[in-house]
Amino acid sequence: MDYKNGQIAQHIINLQREDGTWGNEFHSMAMPNNKTPLTTEQALRRLQLLGFTLEDVPIRKTVNCMTSCLRGERKIDDYWEKTQDWNLFTKLMLSTWVKIFEPDNTLALTFAKQWATIIEKAFANGAYNHEAYQKAYQEEFYHKTKGPRELDFVSFYPLNLLQGLLSEETESRMLDYVLNYDKGIYYIYGKPLSEVPKVFSSLETSRYLAAIDILSGYKTAKEKLRFVVEWLERNKDTNGQWDLGAKVKDNVYFPLSDSWRNVAYRKADCTAKISTILTKLKD
Repeated sequence: MDYKNGQIAQHIINLQREDGTWGNEFHSMAMPNNKTPLTTEQALRRLQLLGFTLEDVPIRKTVNCMTSCLRGERKIDDYWEKTQDWNLFTKLMLSTWVKIFEPDNTLALTFAKQWATIIEKAFANGAYNHEAYQKAYQEEFYHKTKGPRELDFVSFYPLNLLQGLLSEETESRMLDYVLNYDKGIYYIYGKPLSEVPKVFSSLETSRYLAAIDILSGYKTAKEKLRFVVEWLERNKDTNGQWDLGAKVKDNVYFPLSDSWRNVAYRKADCTAKISTILTKLKD
């Protein structure tokens, strides 16, 4: 189904500034609100879900802007948090989004390889070692971990950034750790991913699938996430479709179609999203 030419996509594109950003704030993975209709991150996430890629002008404009920020030629915005090294966290955010759309971008890839070095050392002895993580972090970035986002790598940014860069052994160990992590993936889902949601047609499932979608980008995910594939297969209807219910319409992950007045469009959206994940997880 083509979502790129729909009203939702057009509305987002119409809000984009000439420099490729949306509004005065880059960072926020939360839901849009009346005060901030869209941050750049929210817009990028929505456009990615709607099928936009680097070949589309709006994405290319934003990637060019973010790359310029990584070069130090401009600032993405004036937002600042004192609880951590905000310059480093900004580099993490920008590099992650650039790599999502342009995996071979030199600046983003260089930073991603630094993170890969940290994670390789953190799992070098077979299981996650937080002291080894902190030591490697300081060696790569020349300062100690400071804020909560630096202390905890199980987050949207590192887990997207690290895809394709870890040894198979380390990747396998890391995925085991992430799947059983009691806090889930920060910004995305707040429960252990090893446990599927009890109610399939729910907002919780939508958020859970967003987390699984991130992990599906790893080579060893096919083996690790077989239980997710089986769970999804058990929950499709007699027509081979999935329906997560009306409550998943959060304007973040859903809707993808312009209107859900017709239940068929909701089912089509849910099926499209789940089918994309299954394609990555099946041989």
